[in-house]
Amino acid sequence: MIGYVTLGSNDLQRAGAFYDALLGELGAQRFMNDERIIVWATGPGAPMLSVIRPNDGKAATVGNGVMVALAPGSREKVDALYAKALSLGATDEGAPGERMSGFYAGYFRDLDGHKLNFFHMG
Repeated sequence: MIGYVTLGSNDLQRAGAFYDALLGELGAQRFMNDERIIVWATGPGAPMLSVIRPNDGKAATVGNGVMVALAPGSREKVDALYAKALSLGATDEGAPGERMSGFYAGYFRDLDGHKLNFFHMG
């Protein structure tokens, strides 16, 4: 159902390095890349994540209440990718754990302050 998610950044090079390292753990690679946008995907037709300099020329800001959730496939991968995000400079927004029966997630903010999580159902 989700085709792609776009996050604003004021430092595309820094955001690109962060997501190259983090999303590479999921097998994602840069799919599109120019001076305004970087897009990652795991393959054709797969959901994509991108970072962009806002088109209106104004500073990128964090959306209050907005969060991107990524499903790596297991609780172990949630733990590993959450730790990887923190090692890359992300900040903790809730360590991995079961939030409700069958829902396991770890929350963090990327280098631009966007809230994301890795989660696993089951």
